[in-house]
Amino acid sequence: MAERVLGGRYQVLDKVGTGGMATVYRGMDQVLGRTVAIKTMLPQYATDPSFAARFKQEAQAAAALNSPYIVSVYDWGKDGDTYYIIMEYLRGTDLKSGIRKHGALDCKKVAQIGSQIAQALSVAHNHDIIHRDIKPQNIMVQPDGNIKVMDFGIARAKNSHLTTDNSVLGTAHYVSPEQTQGKPLGPTTDLYSLGIVMYEAATGRVPFDGDNAVTVAMKQVTEQPVPPSQINPNVDPQLEAVILKCMQKDPKDRFQTADELYHTLHDYLAGRMQAVNNATAMLPAAATTPLAGRSGNATQSMPRMQATGRIRPQSATEQAAQEEEERQKKHKRNRVLAVLGAIAGIALVVFLVVSVLGSGSKAYSVPNLLGLTQDEATSMLESDGHGFEIGQVTEQYSSTVDEGKIIEQTPGAGRTATEGSKIDIVVSKGEEPAASVTVPDLTNCTPSEAQDLLNKYGLKGQAGDSVYNADVEVGHVAEQEPAAGTSAKAGDTITYHLSQGAEQVSVPNVVGDTQADATSALKNEGFSVNVVQSSSSSVDKGHVISSNPSAGTSADKGSTVTITVSTGPASVSVPNVVGYDESSAETALKNAGFDVSVTTEQSSTVAKGKVIKQSATSATSGSTITIVVSSGPGSNSTNNSNGNSTSNEGNTSNQSHSSGNGTSNDH
Repeated sequence: MAERVLGGRYQVLDKVGTGGMATVYRGMDQVLGRTVAIKTMLPQYATDPSFAARFKQEAQAAAALNSPYIVSVYDWGKDGDTYYIIMEYLRGTDLKSGIRKHGALDCKKVAQIGSQIAQALSVAHNHDIIHRDIKPQNIMVQPDGNIKVMDFGIARAKNSHLTTDNSVLGTAHYVSPEQTQGKPLGPTTDLYSLGIVMYEAATGRVPFDGDNAVTVAMKQVTEQPVPPSQINPNVDPQLEAVILKCMQKDPKDRFQTADELYHTLHDYLAGRMQAVNNATAMLPAAATTPLAGRSGNATQSMPRMQATGRIRPQSATEQAAQEEEERQKKHKRNRVLAVLGAIAGIALVVFLVVSVLGSGSKAYSVPNLLGLTQDEATSMLESDGHGFEIGQVTEQYSSTVDEGKIIEQTPGAGRTATEGSKIDIVVSKGEEPAASVTVPDLTNCTPSEAQDLLNKYGLKGQAGDSVYNADVEVGHVAEQEPAAGTSAKAGDTITYHLSQGAEQVSVPNVVGDTQADATSALKNEGFSVNVVQSSSSSVDKGHVISSNPSAGTSADKGSTVTITVSTGPASVSVPNVVGYDESSAETALKNAGFDVSVTTEQSSTVAKGKVIKQSATSATSGSTITIVVSSGPGSNSTNNSNGNSTSNEGNTSNQSHSSGNGTSNDH
């Protein structure tokens, strides 16, 4: 077929590969001058009238499939006896080859691939198209790491009534149980196959294998997979739960839509593990290996498991019922084998898509608007000169396309449309915003308790610098940012600070300082201050005598330091020397610690030389006590504190308690 031109436009070049129902060539679109892939149906299928009718109807149903993760189909038609599909020529390698070469992939890469396939399936399922042959051979990994799903040709629109044959199988390693049993298929069929693709990518091997397609297909119905983590310990529990939920035997137990699976994988990639746990929380426990049947090599299902994962003992009634179930399975298996024997030649690989050339009016190739802003796309269409206009504009979140850029268009790039047609576009709103959560209070938690609590809220945690805190136990959370009760986005990081206990501070030396200065110095160091007072003969009044704790001692910052402030010397009792002779009075006062000052005055009642009175009965130690000594009646002499006497003749200024003039004393 090399060098043949199909439809007067597509030159067939070299063969790329051959599948069960088609041959793929590299070709050249001679109109647009671009390399394309050309898939031609094998003659035995091209001549089948029922196949041809179904091919046309399904191609029309698939024409609306526009996704960055689905191989673009540009044209289709019939040339002589050959049906052909013209599609995007991809450079890269299929996922199966990649797994064979590199083995198990990193969990994040598995989730990324699964997320992109789920987005492709979502587009198809929204158009009531089920792929039915999802397998790594149909997943092309491009040089930039993104994928494209190929071979929607085996897909059949759910509203198609041209054939009653609903038992066409994809490769046996990836078919769902209901597909093997010839039951009606729904979107969950593709999700089961996608689960097996992720299983193989995560472990490097398929979950079920055998000598032939029949054996493998039966295992899809009767056996439970070994959990991926038992094959590859590096598989995360959350990713394992997603894979195993996809692979549930009962379609009702799987994710129900491709969108639901995509959002769960998106949460996993964003680190929102609690959201993943919630999405897979109802995953039932399952056996990991088949049980040998009672007869021959028949495979029987494991007994039902309890929530703990332990096998619940069977009663005699249950055992009998199970044996009857096995007999029924055997009869059913024989019927299934009859179907499988006719179709075990693996899957039909036909791309459905159509671009019907306009009839009657002028038609032009639709330009590629993907990756442009709406304004840029409008400008391109205006300069194109074919009258194309922007039609309906919708927005959706995208983790791969920048905000404001076009991620989908209808009709697709390269399709033909009549002059003046409107092109509907989908514009990226950027990364889907994370859910808003309330930050929990981590105070007094240990680091592990803090991490567990944050995980429940879909948040991350990291330890910051330790802080001093006298109220929180050492090694427990004392502070956090953002604060408890504030709003954060799921996946945000909360920084917490562990307590070092109370900070130790050295008490400053404030002895001898005034009370005000001492209080200021202690508060500057973070202490509280308590003041007590005490008399002191050595420390001035108002100054600090001592502190407790003492200067230089380490104490908890924020604790209380007590300072003792001097009230000055203490007052003591003065001996009563009234009536003493002058000499005895002085001796008694000096022995009590006082200085003495002596004055005299006349007295007609107190004998000369005796103490009439004293200046105080209590005073501070060391102070001066003045005593008044009698000079007798009429005496004008005055004794000073040194014991000397002077004569003041005619002078009455030093007389007291006298009623007349005194007379001078001659000494």
